Amino acid sequence: MAWLMAVTLMMTGATSMASSLRLEEPSAFAGRWQATLTGHSDTPETRSLQDKPSNTCLVELAPNQTLGEGTECLAAWLGEAPIGWFPEPDGISITGKEGSKIAFFSRQRDGIYTKALSAELLITLERAAQ
Repeated sequence: MAWLMAVTLMMTGATSMASSLRLEEPSAFAGRWQATLTGHSDTPETRSLQDKPSNTCLVELAPNQTLGEGTECLAAWLGEAPIGWFPEPDGISITGKEGSKIAFFSRQRDGIYTKALSAELLITLERAAQ
């Protein structure tokens, strides 16, 4: 009986958690984003001081769910040319030329998404000032 109750609670919790994530419209993400490549141990202060072209770039998420300017730096970091994007309930996915997902940026808070490239490197997407 205890086993059945535990399974029921787990299933109910998973269902309520999944239903609490809302899928935003693509228009909520369209626009310019600053992409920053940092190490996991960097602080917000050191991130704001990084202005080398190899560490930051502006990326355009176009309303038609393609990527505009800034794709070159993302391609260098990801190892594959990004072509498109789409929203997910818990982040933003970037797609390659075949339409398959090549990167997922996890939502940290409103306007900030991250993707770990390795144990040392992290890409942060932050909504650029309009």
